[in-house]
Amino acid sequence: MASTTLKKIRAEALTLPDDQRAELAHDLIASLDLPADPDAIDAWDAEISRRVAEIDAGTAKLIDRAELRRRMQQRIGHG
Repeated sequence: MASTTLKKIRAEALTLPDDQRAELAHDLIASLDLPADPDAIDAWDAEISRRVAEIDAGTAKLIDRAELRRRMQQRIGHG
């Protein structure tokens, strides 16, 4: 059973406008995540920059949506 405090917070939260409920939901879910790894953030920034540079240089091999879908279905065993 939910505590009285939880019931009260839930009731109040459900009266908020959609955008505020979405913000609250985001904050609550984010609070459950593990602490952010600063090295991972830097590594992803570097990887994204590298991939964008490849696209800009014309050296990246791009695929269209249909090919992506085909590959993903093949990986999950539906193709």
